[in-house]
Amino acid sequence: MNISYLILGIVAWSQSSNYSEAEGTKWAVLVAGSKGYWNYRHQADICHAYQIFKRGGLKDENIIVFMYDDIAYNKENPRPGVIINNPKGKDVYRGVPKDYTGEAVNSENLYAVILGNKTAIKGGSGKVLETGPNDHIFIYYADHGGPGVLGMPSEQDSVYAIDLIYVLMKKHASMSYKKMVIYVEACESGSIFDGLLPKILDIYVTTAANPHESSFGTYCGDVIPNPKGYEDTCLGDVFSVSWMEDSDKCDPMTETLEQQYISVKHRTATAKGESSHVMQYGNLSLTKDILADYLVGNSSIGSHTYTAGQPEPSPLLFAVDQREADLIYFKGKVRRAPEGSDERSEAQKELDRVISQRKHVDQSIAAIGEALFGEEKGLSILNLVRPAGHALVDDWDCLKAMVKTYEECCGPLKTYGKKYMRAFANTCNAGVPIHRMAEIATQVCSSKKLI
Repeated sequence: MNISYLILGIVAWSQSSNYSEAEGTKWAVLVAGSKGYWNYRHQADICHAYQIFKRGGLKDENIIVFMYDDIAYNKENPRPGVIINNPKGKDVYRGVPKDYTGEAVNSENLYAVILGNKTAIKGGSGKVLETGPNDHIFIYYADHGGPGVLGMPSEQDSVYAIDLIYVLMKKHASMSYKKMVIYVEACESGSIFDGLLPKILDIYVTTAANPHESSFGTYCGDVIPNPKGYEDTCLGDVFSVSWMEDSDKCDPMTETLEQQYISVKHRTATAKGESSHVMQYGNLSLTKDILADYLVGNSSIGSHTYTAGQPEPSPLLFAVDQREADLIYFKGKVRRAPEGSDERSEAQKELDRVISQRKHVDQSIAAIGEALFGEEKGLSILNLVRPAGHALVDDWDCLKAMVKTYEECCGPLKTYGKKYMRAFANTCNAGVPIHRMAEIATQVCSSKKLI
């Protein structure tokens, strides 16, 4: 992966290109990277986004949707066939194209879609970004994440920052778009771009969180009670509903990306409870563009009439840490089950398994850090945050190998465990060899002191 060589090519093309300035096509790629009813909000976010682009006049052939599609007709859904993204919201599931569902929601298909590589697609509709040099692309991703990674439904699959950046570089080098906007909802989502995304790519990015903090779910039955049956279900995410509800009520012909960023940043920061810092990366000159440049189809420009797509949003959001939102669901499942029933017993076992796995990861990472760096320095080295503008890790292959080694010795990190990606990155940055990690992890995770 010779990124330096690719950057040189991009610079040369940018200096010499004289392609036509004819109007291009608007495209959207919408990705929900999770599965399971406890992650309801991510697919709800993506479905809501689809309705915004559809209302703006984009054709289905130019909207590509990744979603596991196990929510709408889930046995726990109180309204079969319906997904909502707001306690008072309309159905956002209706009409959503099922381009990539189930096992087809994976990192390799995502990369192939972005690059327009139909031959690399496995499963799904086969729809890809068949874009030209004047086209505008909007990518929206909603899921869990961790330092340097974004999640996918399979526990064995992740979108690593370096791989995504390389794909974006290749896309730019192919001269197959004019401008691109990326919105990312995930914990530590800033780490995907900080110190990695070249400004020359003509890509503007905004993320729900900085490189070292969680993002937050919302509409969890708190400030505004959720409808019956959704009491312990988070219907959306703070950053996501903020940008989409802003898009629902604003005029895309006049509001700019910068104005939306300011609005979303303020609403996210003022959420009740904890909050994250909405960030910007890449080519910030694109923030002068109006939303219609990306949200409104070509045939609708000039004739577009603004119509609100959802009810007036709640002025106050209550924030729930993304990594704690599933506990709300599992605890609620125990509480709702009849006392003494098999249903309650199974729900309690499920909750206990989730908590046990979290304790195992917490304990094993702490013990590995202590064994590698000493009792006094272990945690401080594992938790070290690099200054802004510096990538998470120097050697991404080392990071991937560290994670693989840990999982082989100690079991899967799962969604919760991705919070420790920085610990593995710092282990690489400290020069610890893979065989040493394997040795220590084996010793630590075979200990009876760990769960």
